[in-house]
Amino acid sequence: MDLITRIHGHFGDSARLKMDTMDVLAEPIAQAAEMMSQCLLADGKILACGNGGSAADAQHFSSELINRFEMERPGLAAVALTTDSSILTSIANDYEFSQIFSRQVTALGKAGDVLLAISTSGNSRNVLEAIRAAHARDMLVVALTGGSGGQISELLRDEDIHICVPATSTARIQEVHLLTIHCLCDGIDCLILGVE
Repeated sequence: MDLITRIHGHFGDSARLKMDTMDVLAEPIAQAAEMMSQCLLADGKILACGNGGSAADAQHFSSELINRFEMERPGLAAVALTTDSSILTSIANDYEFSQIFSRQVTALGKAGDVLLAISTSGNSRNVLEAIRAAHARDMLVVALTGGSGGQISELLRDEDIHICVPATSTARIQEVHLLTIHCLCDGIDCLILGVE
């Protein structure tokens, strides 16, 4: 096995997917940054959720908003619903795992807030339940998915934004999700700080 060749292949595949999807994803990413900026400027907050690598992406996004991305600015209101082990385990134990995010959305979310729902397959049951809870609270949803978008694509409303990476490899989808998160953070900073 030639690891160098395999590594070159991963880099090449990642770069090609990013370039191939740039034109398709740029508009929904820009729309999501505008939606999130309007929410934050209206004293709203962004709640983020996902499983596994997508949980890490939710935490990454929230940390960039609360602390800072690449520009100095005050912290922005964002909560990763993936981080409190006591909340997660109590909900999973007392109810079921599919409700670990939805119960938090119901408790913390309000009209005008935004849910960032991340699922590479688009079929994560607890993320689907979080979207349902967000809709019940009159929140908007930005969904990051891959492939065909799965069940999430059927659940979203017209006012929601779907950023779907047209790929089948979980690793490649997550790599584009990370780039998308950085684009969202940069876009929010530019819109809020008035950067040209």
